[in-house]
Amino acid sequence: MASFVDTNVLVYAEDRDDERKHSIARDLVVELWRSREGVLSVQVLQEFFVTVTRKIARPLSATKAQEIVQEYLRWRVVDNTGTLLTSAIGLVQRSNVSFWDAMIIQAAIDAGCHRIYSEDLNDGQRFESATVHNPFAKGKPTGRGR
Repeated sequence: MASFVDTNVLVYAEDRDDERKHSIARDLVVELWRSREGVLSVQVLQEFFVTVTRKIARPLSATKAQEIVQEYLRWRVVDNTGTLLTSAIGLVQRSNVSFWDAMIIQAAIDAGCHRIYSEDLNDGQRFESATVHNPFAKGKPTGRGR
């Protein structure tokens, strides 16, 4: 089952400042590599690069961040298109979500994902066929089967 991964999960997989979230994110990313179910968007990879090189306590070098982005490009990646943009604008008008969250949600829907892993959206919230899963919510298992 295809699963869309939001930026925050990828950042926590690299950033060790919050060991609990780092461990959960790392396990999830490893499992998605193994299962080949991970889906990203160009937007997520852009946000990831900026965040890990500028916004975390111990930033990565641009070279290291680029290497990680190159690896993630082996996943299924949704391009930002005019259609995605206009569909996301429609989602903003129908829902109580920000434009940038709508771009994430719409990319996941367009990719046929049934899960969106994110801490920025409400755990259990549904958007068409996609359900938000916050892997960091208290009480969530940290191993397989999320």
